[in-house]
Amino acid sequence: MADRPRNGGPEDGPPEYGWLYGGKQPREPGPEETRVMPVQPRDGGRSRAVPGRPAQPAAPRSEQRPAAPARPTPPPPTERGGGGRRGFRFPRPRLRWVFLLVLAWIAYLVIVPVLAWNDVDKVDFEPDGERPGDQPGTTYLLVGSDSRGDLSAEERKRLGTGGAQGQRTDTIMLLHTGSGPNLLMSIPRDSIVEVPGHGTTKVNAAYAFGGPKLLVRTLETETGIRIDDYVEIGMGGLAGVVDAVGGIEICPENAMKDPQAKLDIEAGCQEADGPTALGYARSRKTYARFGDTQRAQAQREVVSAVGKEVLSPWTVLNPFRYWDLNQSVPGFFAFGEGTGPVRAGLWAMAMTRVNGESGLTCGVPIQDLAVTWDPERSQQMFDAIIEDDTDSIPRQLCTPTGLPKEVTG
Repeated sequence: MADRPRNGGPEDGPPEYGWLYGGKQPREPGPEETRVMPVQPRDGGRSRAVPGRPAQPAAPRSEQRPAAPARPTPPPPTERGGGGRRGFRFPRPRLRWVFLLVLAWIAYLVIVPVLAWNDVDKVDFEPDGERPGDQPGTTYLLVGSDSRGDLSAEERKRLGTGGAQGQRTDTIMLLHTGSGPNLLMSIPRDSIVEVPGHGTTKVNAAYAFGGPKLLVRTLETETGIRIDDYVEIGMGGLAGVVDAVGGIEICPENAMKDPQAKLDIEAGCQEADGPTALGYARSRKTYARFGDTQRAQAQREVVSAVGKEVLSPWTVLNPFRYWDLNQSVPGFFAFGEGTGPVRAGLWAMAMTRVNGESGLTCGVPIQDLAVTWDPERSQQMFDAIIEDDTDSIPRQLCTPTGLPKEVTG
């Protein structure tokens, strides 16, 4: 048998493949030969192989539909600044407005008290001559002026202050802050003390005779406590601040009615506006049991309640309340020379921490209802303040009226 050429034409190929080259039809395939896996045509299914019919050649590449152009890849975001760091991008428009509003609010909170502080009266309270040396902690003298000079006739009628003339003080308190609990101590205005240059008389006479300087000198001489700062509240100031903060809560033990002080309230805790709070703090005829000592207790209650409301979050969040409160300060408050807005703010914060576990509220230790100071117990209280050791003050020494615990209990 002669060798067949390797690359023969259609005539030379094997008979079973002749049909591929246009030759004879192949024999009928057997059952196993028909099991051929279908193959997806490359032309996308536009032409299909039909058994018994030669396959159509695929269209030339130039006649096929061109493929859709690929979507261009966006360039990477540009970065500002060198060194491979991303530059600052200003917030989106909505966040930008929030950012600007926050800045405006912070500016408002700073500017309003600064403007108000420029109008606050400053008082020269430091006396000449020998004074106690520097002591740890800070001691403030808080004086409630009973002067009506700054009140109009209409205000005197509304507040029930009367028309008395002259410079007097209705409230005297010492506030000490330091390493221990804050201490707010009332000194009854009828306390008998030695007023330099005026003999033995009531302590509030020192203010009438020589103003803040003589009052400070008298208290420093009697107690040995150095007074670092001075705060004075006018007669209408208390009512104005109470109204500016929207009222305060007072808790009288008994019903109180005093037409001269414009006071008519029931027993128990209740909300009080400015005139009511002022009447509650200064009424003299309704404290029948302990007299001036109970009155001093009510004054401490009102002052600490005002401080609590002043520093509440609502004061900062409410722009109208914040404005009214700051505008009430110049007309009703005076601070000692050298006291700045920061020191004044520290005083206000300290006034909110004089009750309960956070502080002590006491009357100066006395031995009788004539408000005669108890020599031993009062000196123990003064020493604790001088040494900034308010932690050591026992409960029987710090009582609301200043009387011993067994008398007040």
